[in-house]
Amino acid sequence: MMYELPKLKFPKLIKAPESQRIEKGFLLRILILSILISSLFGFLAGGFFSYYFYQEVKDYFLELNIGIPETEKIIEKHITEKEYIPQTTQEEKIIEVVEKTSPAVVSIIITKDVPVIEQYYIDPFGQDWPFELQVPEYRQKGTEKKEVGGGTGFIVSEDGMILTNKHVVLDKEADYTVFTNDGRKFSAKVLARDPVQDLAIIKIEQEMTTNYNGDAEIKPFRVAKLGDSSNLQIGQTVIAIGNALGEFRNTISLGVISGLGRTITASGGGLVETIEDVIQTDAAINKGNSGGPLLNLKGEVIGINTATVIGAQNIGFAIPVNKAKKDIEQVKTIGKIVYPFLGVCYVLINEKIQEENNLSVNYGALIIPGDTGQSAVFPDSPAEEAGLKEEDIILEFNDEKISINNSLAKIILKYNPNDRVKLKILSGDQEKTIWITLAEREE
Repeated sequence: MMYELPKLKFPKLIKAPESQRIEKGFLLRILILSILISSLFGFLAGGFFSYYFYQEVKDYFLELNIGIPETEKIIEKHITEKEYIPQTTQEEKIIEVVEKTSPAVVSIIITKDVPVIEQYYIDPFGQDWPFELQVPEYRQKGTEKKEVGGGTGFIVSEDGMILTNKHVVLDKEADYTVFTNDGRKFSAKVLARDPVQDLAIIKIEQEMTTNYNGDAEIKPFRVAKLGDSSNLQIGQTVIAIGNALGEFRNTISLGVISGLGRTITASGGGLVETIEDVIQTDAAINKGNSGGPLLNLKGEVIGINTATVIGAQNIGFAIPVNKAKKDIEQVKTIGKIVYPFLGVCYVLINEKIQEENNLSVNYGALIIPGDTGQSAVFPDSPAEEAGLKEEDIILEFNDEKISINNSLAKIILKYNPNDRVKLKILSGDQEKTIWITLAEREE
């Protein structure tokens, strides 16, 4: 049902005398003229105020010794530019993370002396040959410095330590140059390469600046904040920053964590290695992104971008940041990255391995020669000293069962060189326990 409003009663109008009446056309002309005059005065007043504001602001900036071109740019920016307002809380967080972290993300350029090849021609039959025949040959004519690759890294200490991928700085004969987000250029030194993980730490030197008092001081670098990768969840939003394709610095891509605990075999820079327990993401990781940070929405690094799947759509991998924290601390304290070393080649036992080798157990690490001809037990290693031999099976490492999901490599990373550990071994049909002191494995 609709509510009905009461009828309004207006007083009866009394007609004015004929002599006092105004023609309707004349009244309409008066009304239009009034509007035009008001608009003109409003426009003139607005223009006068804008000119007055411009002159006042310009005089203020000139008093601060800011040049006229710079002054006009500042005024134009504040008068004409509208600030973009993020539409969602998530969008706001992404923008904030990028602004906060980008100054700590760097591009790494790889240069190397490469041979200059010259083409020349010879007559293979000599001058006595009646026909002229020129055959091209090639020879080296010196060398030239040339860019041969690139990658990404991020600063982890105010004095210039940078975390990146090992395959980015694998070539010991190459030179590495770092470009910061603001365009500064630094020569970089490789401090350490991780012997197990695809990680490395390089260093750039701080710049000397002059403060307001005229005193020299060292300018600290902006640092990326490291997070915790132990409680990541599938579906969690992540941001990748990197030097995409070695050309587009600090390129941002957005995605989610699409898998956890993956094991991959990655290759790059002449290196092929198996990496366990990595993060899978659909955030675009392009060539050149290697070594860049994978961030959460709090602006914390939770992974180091390391690999993509060739031919796949949006499948990339990152090393959990917790694996890099130990490397950073070791380089700060002892100047190198070391790992405990047992000294065996092995394959993890599953149903297929058990059936092929007629084994009595379906778990553990079967000691066998390596694919590249390595001995099953390394000479002069802790394993050899303890009497381990080919076809022995390591069942447990310090009471921790070895399985497909809990590999020997993953377990041993929890320990340090010189730690004394207990191994449960199956040798033939005999089960026994032995004690081993782990050695040191370096790059």
